[in-house]
This record gives sequence, C-alpha cells and structure tokens, in this order.
Amino acid sequence: MSNKVLVYSRFPKAMLVPIGERFELLDAAGKPLSEVFTADQLSEVTAMVTAGGTPLAAAAMDLMPKLGVIVCYGTGYDGVDLAAAAQRNIAVANSPGANASSVADIAVILMLAATRRLLPADDYVRSGGWSSARPSPMMRPQAGMRGRRIGVYGMGEIGRKIAARVAAFETEVGYFSRSRHDVPYQYLPSLEALADWCSVLMIAVRAGADTHHIVDAGILKRLGAEGYVVNISRGSVIDQPALVAALAGNIIAGAGLDVFEQEPHAPDALTALPNVVLTPHIGGHTLESHTAMQDCVIANLDAFFAGNPLPYLVR
Repeated sequence: MSNKVLVYSRFPKAMLVPIGERFELLDAAGKPLSEVFTADQLSEVTAMVTAGGTPLAAAAMDLMPKLGVIVCYGTGYDGVDLAAAAQRNIAVANSPGANASSVADIAVILMLAATRRLLPADDYVRSGGWSSARPSPMMRPQAGMRGRRIGVYGMGEIGRKIAARVAAFETEVGYFSRSRHDVPYQYLPSLEALADWCSVLMIAVRAGADTHHIVDAGILKRLGAEGYVVNISRGSVIDQPALVAALAGNIIAGAGLDVFEQEPHAPDALTALPNVVLTPHIGGHTLESHTAMQDCVIANLDAFFAGNPLPYLVR
C-alpha cells in the first residue's frame, strides 16, 4: 500500500515535519480538494490527516474512493461526518488526551484573568492610570478564588485536569457529565443544577449535535450576575449571541474564551467588551502537546499502513 497521506486542513508547516519524515504528504492546505488535486491523484488516496474541527462531509470523502482512514490531529473530531465515514467503511482516529494538560492550563489562565480583571489592570498600568491615581471602577476589589464554587461541565481527560488544577486554589469543585465518575468532586444532576451551584462554569465537554448551543441564555442567567463562563471546548457549545447579551447586560460578570463559533473570527461585539478575555484557540498550542499529537497521528498511520488495529480509534 502506498504511504501517501493527504493533509486536508490548513496546518503550519512545522507541525507536519515529523509526519512528513515518515509519509509522503499531499497538502491541500485547507483548500477544496478538487482545486488542488486531479481526480486521478485523489483516487489513490487511502489515508488523510485533518483538524478535528474542520468540516469533512460525505462529498469530500467521495472524492477519495479508496480512503480507508481519517486521522484527526488533536482530540476533537466534531467536524467529521462520522455516519458518512462509517457507511463508507472509513475508520476515524484521533489523539485523545495528547493536549489535555495544556488545554487545562489555558482554562485556568482564562479563569484567573477574567475573575481578577487582568487585562483592565494591565491597561491601567500601561495607560498611566495607576501612576496618576486615576479612579477606575474596573479596579474595585474582586472576589478571589478561595471558597469559590467551580463547576466543570464534562469530566473527560481535560475536565479532570481542570478540576485538579482549580482545586489547588482552595475552591469547591462540582461537575456534570453524561455519567458519574470516580472523582473526589461533587456531582450535580444536570447542567442547569451545575450553573445554579457554581460561580465559574468551565466548559470542557465534547462538541456535537447534543451539545450545540447547550449553554444558552437560560444557563447564563442561572450562572448569575457574579458568575463567569470559561470555554476551552468548541465555540458551538455556547449560544454566542446569548453570551454577548449576557456580558453586555451584566447578566453574568465575565468570560474567558479560547474558542469561537466562526474561527478565526471573534465577533466585534465580543472584542469590544471589557469583561471578556479572548485567546486564539491556543489551548493545545504548546511544544509538548504538538509532539504528543504528532506521535498519535504517526501511530495511527503506521498501524493503518501495516494493516494493524488503530491505537486511537474513535468508536
């Protein structure tokens, strides 16, 4: 079997170097396949690598009749039409847990930056407000971490690491997920109950049809005027217009967001708000995470071309 691998999403070249050392890469660079490759070239493709959030529908799969595996670079695979892949006997694999520590770190960074108003404080120093003793309502004392109730929505690998990290700040930790886990944190029976209970809602749930816009105006209202929401999952989990309205209307106190509905575009309505901290989907963007994700991609591709079971098969 040929060791040619089609790269479907747009990736920085440096991320592909370790994979390209083992396989011959056909890089679509995120462009429509029919614009980059001929039908004959696509007809020979048996394996591909994609970013899990990149939409990959049946029509694209049909351009590659010999395609046998879709390997997602990262934990997520929400962009892949799993039903279409299954109908075509195409296996789907990912890199589970490879970036969990880094994503958990950025969740905590966003939580602290939002609750302690780090960005307004930074601006207060840079603008001369501090040195001139200029009054600023954004510099009023805020509640610290000790005694806060942190709600973690989703208790997978990332959710567990977030919970362990925030517990070190002398907080109470509760969670809601599809099933209970053997963890030392309070289980809440629903997302509504979790939002009622906590003052910081950490979203670490897997994206999918069942979680699309599940954090809506009602959940945000339950979180309350002193509540914060932090999202490191996927932008689709939050109803973004409802979030903007909640932030602008002081229905919640603030937010920390690493993901958005239409990346790489954060809406102006969000970027204009002083009570939100925004990062450009960098949760898993560390050297260690990329090495781990590349190792998972290579392991999946090695197994596929050797005719062995995929080590990180999405079931």
